[in-house]
Amino acid sequence: MLDDERERACAPPLVPAAIAADVAGYRWTRDRVGQSGGRVYRLHGRPGAPDVFLKHGTRAVAGDVADAAERLRWLAGRLPVPAVAGFVRTRQAAWLLTTAIPGRTAEQLLGTNPAAREAVVDALVAFLRRLHAIPLADCPFDSGHAVRMARARSRIDAGLVEVDEFDDARQGWTAEQVWDAMHTLLPLDPDPVVTHGDFSLDNLLVADGELIGCIDVGRVGMADRYQDLAILWDSLGEFDPALQNRMFRQYGIAVPDRRKLEFHLMLDELF
Repeated sequence: MLDDERERACAPPLVPAAIAADVAGYRWTRDRVGQSGGRVYRLHGRPGAPDVFLKHGTRAVAGDVADAAERLRWLAGRLPVPAVAGFVRTRQAAWLLTTAIPGRTAEQLLGTNPAAREAVVDALVAFLRRLHAIPLADCPFDSGHAVRMARARSRIDAGLVEVDEFDDARQGWTAEQVWDAMHTLLPLDPDPVVTHGDFSLDNLLVADGELIGCIDVGRVGMADRYQDLAILWDSLGEFDPALQNRMFRQYGIAVPDRRKLEFHLMLDELF
């Protein structure tokens, strides 16, 4: 997706009084990438004020927004993430206002600068190793596959899974087919670390050859390291399989666990 296709100018939506002054005077654009059922806005153009982002969700998505706010606060000081500038939660909705991190997404950079691809992959892996090195004892969030499978089952039962968005390998499948196929790969032998949960190229921001921050952290928690490795591996495959191999070499894995890769990619389809 081209940069000018990623967002579209829009009128300001209604916001709670508690954050109305914080968003006044900005121009609004709505992000068209990675909204996970909610709405993401970039607010810019207010004289003397930096850009900010607002994420809004209702019903079940409100819980996702609240999860993101909680995890951003926990990650502050541990990893470069946006700062929480405001948060409002009601029974049916949530609004999360955050600071903006400069830079371009890894997706944008890989697509526009092929010569930089290997260096970008190395930066992504270095950041991932830093995340995975956070002591487990410090993390209060459980994002293991059993927890996520229970949530996936709820999403299937509620009809929330977007089957039209499945990867090419599962185009035409139903959510139940993914669920059943995923179970054939169990049990897993977990190797838990602190994971991002959606370590995709659109959630990783790069500047001057370094990964300077990550966004969309609502799934952060303890899980098997392949939760992150699988999503990054799959994302890199859209550009060059050689980048996938480089990712594992740089991470320090000589022989990737294909069973875990397949399991976590199928699990991700249900979110």
